[in-house]
Amino acid sequence: MASNKNRNKFKSITFFAMMNLKNSKIIGVIGQGRDCSPELLKNAEQVGYLIAKQNAILICGGLGGVMEAACRGAKKGGGVTIGVLPTNHKIDANEFVDIPIVTGFGEARNIIIVRSADAVIAVGGKYGTLSEIAFALAFGKPIVGLNTWHHIGDFTHVDRPEQAVEKVFTLI
Repeated sequence: MASNKNRNKFKSITFFAMMNLKNSKIIGVIGQGRDCSPELLKNAEQVGYLIAKQNAILICGGLGGVMEAACRGAKKGGGVTIGVLPTNHKIDANEFVDIPIVTGFGEARNIIIVRSADAVIAVGGKYGTLSEIAFALAFGKPIVGLNTWHHIGDFTHVDRPEQAVEKVFTLI
């Protein structure tokens, strides 16, 4: 009879093989890490949940605020989350990050998030989010905004999480 260790290893291999992660869509969720209203956090969580329900991978900055709420939503939806951390320690990732990527790059890690994503959804945001929006525009990445910066480039703005996720998947 197979040991529990071997059975768990087999389950993990089967899980990742079934997901075919390399071919999955990766959606970036960007937004502020603190000073978030309850409505903003609720919207971010719903965006994360809906991304997971589309069998896409969520990538974000891996910390708190919008990033944590989006990851929490993705986990509720059975999804996979990646956190690209600005710090030198993977322990800094929020509890809902499956794959922490430690950079030690500070805000410069924003370029990694945008380059890795097939498309980006901005939920709220401050200056760090503004830089990610600028990178997405510069790289020609599809971007959808939900209660975020206006009048800084040509991208779609929506009013609800469902609209944001639906629109982003029509753009990729």
